[in-house]
Order: sequence, then structure tokens, then C-alpha cells
Amino acid sequence: MHESADLLSAPSQRGLILHVMRFSVHDGPGIRTTVFLKGCPLRCWWCHNPESQSLQPEVIYFDDRCIRCGDCVRACPQGALHLNGQVIRDSGLCRGCGECANACPVTARQLAGRWMTVPELLAMVLKDQIFFDESRGGITISGGEPLTQPGFVEELLRVCRMRRIRTVLDTCGFADSAVIRTVSKFVDLFLYDLKLMDCEKHRYYTGVKNDLILRNLKILADQGSAVIVRVPIVPGVNDDIDNTDKLSRFLSSLQLRKIDLLPYHRIGNGKYQRLHLCNRMEGVEPPAPDKMETLAARLRRDGFCVRIGG
Repeated sequence: MHESADLLSAPSQRGLILHVMRFSVHDGPGIRTTVFLKGCPLRCWWCHNPESQSLQPEVIYFDDRCIRCGDCVRACPQGALHLNGQVIRDSGLCRGCGECANACPVTARQLAGRWMTVPELLAMVLKDQIFFDESRGGITISGGEPLTQPGFVEELLRVCRMRRIRTVLDTCGFADSAVIRTVSKFVDLFLYDLKLMDCEKHRYYTGVKNDLILRNLKILADQGSAVIVRVPIVPGVNDDIDNTDKLSRFLSSLQLRKIDLLPYHRIGNGKYQRLHLCNRMEGVEPPAPDKMETLAARLRRDGFCVRIGG
């Protein structure tokens, strides 16, 4: 009791929060509050939340909402915006302060990312505790990659454990192994993204190799952590039988049996233009349902419990 009071009253770390989604039913068991943290070391071609990648606040611009009133131009302290028929942004001057978003009368500019302490975030999460208790739900910490902010995540998990809030960590596993071991003490379930088994293909499509990711998954399996492996199925990238069979052999060696296959979707495509980013998946269609069933059947044949979606 003493330790709990000391931790809750101690100076708290700040985390960069992208979004808090209440009443989620897709990020673990029961009704959940999913906290999306900002920052990710990977640059997956198919990322549907590109606004989650940078470990800095960013302004998202919705051109179709803009009425060209010039309020954002006048509000910008860096002079990064000017009006010339449309609002032009100088990315070299923009500091992501969000003053333009605050000034916009039609929410054409929105700030992605705000700094919060653990107590501030916990106050939001605790509003839903009655739903957690009734549904055996809890909090899911997602991203981006939440372990890009390891100190904040560890503190949040510790406090949730003290409050008897069940915890899920949604991670790509690209983190220091010591961090994985530390946070695993306070995580009830890992949702572990595993994108490609071939190391060089993984580097090509995500920007990093997968050796650390595979090593950390083995650590969790060896220590008996509860894990559901999540595989995004991306046409032309990892929807082949070779990758599926390699996945099957690796997970069998770890005795991990639960897999969610997540079909690629195009929901985030519009975000790339709003963030002035290149969309490498332009024109790629989601995988056909029969393709998803074929991959799922292959894994079920090998004894895995497979869901399509998750």
C-alpha cells in the first residue's frame, strides 16, 4: 500500500499520446480503453497510421475542409504558413506547436500528439473501470510502437497493475530486450506484430531487420508470457506460402499457437497526403477473402488457432 501511494504521488514521466479510444473491442479481451502512443522505429510501407511514426507532435491538414480564411497563417509564430489561393506550409519552419490548429475555425488543421503524465492519462482510463470489471476488459497500450517510450509505458503498466486494471501491450517487438523483460512483469497479454520472416525483406519493407523482433518474441515465449501473434497480410509483400510456412515453423518452435491474420486495408491512405508523405502502397488492393482463408487454413493445418481479423 505504501509503495502504491509513493509511486502515484511521485513525479511522473510524460508520454506523447496520439489518441485514446474508449470502448474498444478489437484490441484484446472485453471492453477496453486503447491508448495510442506516438513514435515508431519502423517505417512499414503499409502503415495505416503514419501520423504515429514521428516522436514529435505534428499538424495534419485537411484541405477539403479549409475555407482559406488565413487565421492559421496569422496564428503561426514561426511564419511557416502563407496564403496564396491555398495555404502553403514551409516544412523547414514548422515546429508542430499546434497554434494554427487552435486558430482554425473549421478544424482543417489538427494537432496529432499531446504530452500527458501518467496520472493525467490514468484519470481518463479510470472512467471506464466499471466496464473493465464487467467485461474482463482493461487497458491496451498501442502505437506507433509504445516501447519507443519505455519509461512512460513501464510506469503506466505498473500503476495499472496496482489498480488491478488488466493490461495488453500491442508491440512490434523492436525494443531493447531488457525493456521487454521489465515490462512483461506487468503485461497480462501481448499482441505481437510479426510482419515478415525473411530478414532482408523485413528490412526492405519496414526499414529494420527482424532479428531483434524474433529474439524478443522467443524471450516472451520462454518465460511463459501470454502472446497472440498478429500478422498483417499485405498483397505482394507477405501473402505467399513461403512466408506462411516459415512463420509456422518458427512459432511451432516457440510453442505459440494463437495467430491473428489482419488483412491489409486502405483506410489510412488519405493521411499520407495530409502529412505530405509518400504513399508507397498507392493502388494496392486489400487481399481477397479466399486468399485470407487459404493462409488461415494452411496455419490451422499445422495446429494453430487462427482468426482472420482481431
